[in-house]
Amino acid sequence: MSRLLLKDVRPYGEGEPVDVLVEGEVIAEIGANLEVDADEIVQAGGAVLLPGFVDLHTHLREPGREDAETVETGSSAAALGGYTAVFAMANTDPVADNAVIVEHVWRRGREVGLVDVHPVGAVTVGLKGEKLAELGTMRRSAAEVRVFSDDGHCVHDPLIMRRALEYTKSFGGVVAQHAEEPRLTVGAQAHEGANAARLGLAGWPAPAEEAIVARDCLLAGHTGGTLHVCHVSTSGTADILRWWKSRETAGQVSAEVTPHHLLLTDDRLETYDPVNKVNPPLRTDADVLALRQALADGTVDCVATDHAPHAAQDKDCEWSAAKPGMLGLQTALGIVVQTMVRSGLLDWRGVARVMSERPAEIGGLADQGRPVAVGEPANLVLVDPETEWTVRGAELASLGENSPFDGMQLPGRVVATMLRGRLTAHEGKVRR
Repeated sequence: MSRLLLKDVRPYGEGEPVDVLVEGEVIAEIGANLEVDADEIVQAGGAVLLPGFVDLHTHLREPGREDAETVETGSSAAALGGYTAVFAMANTDPVADNAVIVEHVWRRGREVGLVDVHPVGAVTVGLKGEKLAELGTMRRSAAEVRVFSDDGHCVHDPLIMRRALEYTKSFGGVVAQHAEEPRLTVGAQAHEGANAARLGLAGWPAPAEEAIVARDCLLAGHTGGTLHVCHVSTSGTADILRWWKSRETAGQVSAEVTPHHLLLTDDRLETYDPVNKVNPPLRTDADVLALRQALADGTVDCVATDHAPHAAQDKDCEWSAAKPGMLGLQTALGIVVQTMVRSGLLDWRGVARVMSERPAEIGGLADQGRPVAVGEPANLVLVDPETEWTVRGAELASLGENSPFDGMQLPGRVVATMLRGRLTAHEGKVRR
């Protein structure tokens, strides 16, 4: 049985540094100045030790768009970003709307072995919003799919959304909704507001998101199904979620916010650089501040990256033709530290809550997001909270280079990531 000794770590950033001994796949001992034989020793120098991060919203592009990302390159980016589990969205080519495709993605994740890759199944066949996909078959497959989403497309038909919530309730599934009323966003290119009007870009109005979120909360309450709201982007959506969660019978509703919606605004559209094009779009300063507060107070449950790599030809073009999406796996921690920790909105236990514990609970992962304690699975991340680093899109592990944070200096560096006691990343390099 392998033994890994982490020297001078601070679990959750609290107290004096201690040593943590990992034996096999679990934490075996925690104490000061442990004197034990180990196969490998990591000198942490007081780094913060947290449960490994879990991303509910990752685009790995395989199968079909391996020119933009693969399970292997996406897993490398995830490990380097501190993640031990990711949920791979269904908008692949072919669409992951059946057992064959989800099992392929699941097996590729196991072959690569850097993070646990959990396929997300499509809600409707071909993401077309017309007919429910094989939800039960995907659940019973080897991939044991629990989360279903047509992300990139809204399940806009209320009857189909109701049926999806009812069906997935029977086996404890989750419907993750891309909230966008399509009739309000035809031709939309940017947040509907002063900047879009001045720049001549067709607007994506906030109510297009908010109306779907309100509808789906009501449907979740009516059916008893479990709803997860993807990439919340407006203050109005936060208000709706806060109201809904204040009810005595709130239904099972959770929500995520992306790092880019915690930091960036539509002011960045000034240059027409397609790297800033994303769906839902970057919003206003007021929205950003409201989302930070909603994440801090638990109205929004967790951070999810919506990591969306693209091939160069899909971003290096005029704004209207560019595909929406941004890289996120390797920069998520730094943005959370900058926007939430340094502002005092979250402490390190709060970071563990929104990046590890709640996403693991929502995704139904019993062995992820667990406490840093003896006997628990050694799915862990070591974070240097003080060191700042400069983002270079071309140097990130993803095949795509479409990072809006390119050239930006971010705080918080991932020192090491461990999956079931095995180092998968250390000092900026993937460990296989």
